[in-house]
Amino acid sequence: MKLEDCILPDWPAPANVRALITTRAGGVSVGAYASMNPADHVGDDPAAVQKNRELLRSLLPNAPHWLKQVHGSGVHLADAAPSAIPEADASVSKTPCEVCVVLTADCLPVLLCDEAGSVVGVAHAGWRGLCHGVIERTVEAMGVPGARLLAYLGPAIGPQAFEVGDEVRAAFMAVDPIAAEAFQPGAQPGKWLADIYRLARQRLGKLGVSRVYGGQDCTFLDGQRFFSFRRDQATGRMASLIWLQA
Repeated sequence: MKLEDCILPDWPAPANVRALITTRAGGVSVGAYASMNPADHVGDDPAAVQKNRELLRSLLPNAPHWLKQVHGSGVHLADAAPSAIPEADASVSKTPCEVCVVLTADCLPVLLCDEAGSVVGVAHAGWRGLCHGVIERTVEAMGVPGARLLAYLGPAIGPQAFEVGDEVRAAFMAVDPIAAEAFQPGAQPGKWLADIYRLARQRLGKLGVSRVYGGQDCTFLDGQRFFSFRRDQATGRMASLIWLQA
């Protein structure tokens, strides 16, 4: 696996902030999981997943702090090795070389750092986690005012493909009525096309995070580069990783 197989976020982060997002390229998995699938919970061959993780590890200063993601808003503090894999959907670190990571395949990965290069974080923002405050909890755990943060929105299902029901739109609007701007009527009554990127930008804006980058890719439409659960059901995951360089 090479860095060229990954997305390197295009954002003006401090020099000591490092981040990368894996794509489908560079691994050893086959079939529906081809080829760089680092997720061990999706039905892939465990030996292939382990090899993929080893290949990914070669690009990192340390093994990542893998999470058991539950579509919630819990945040893992990755400054010390946990005794077990933590149940959380975000990770934050202020310690050099501690690698925060989330796995996605349509859900939105949100990378965060402060302008001083003193803290980093990453959130797994599917619609449930996004609606219930995973971005807010991550920023809170970082302990830095939003105005001093930068955010990068990684590959997620795009607004042309993310069809949801009335209940999803209502859940977001119950938290903030401005969320209505991120939903367009779908092809059938009671269906909506949701812009998860816009929803995330709204939440970040409320926190004072105005420097937001990325948000152009669609996992559903680009099957060559990205896994998509909604498109394929049986599929791998991309890893979004961020850390402070020593």
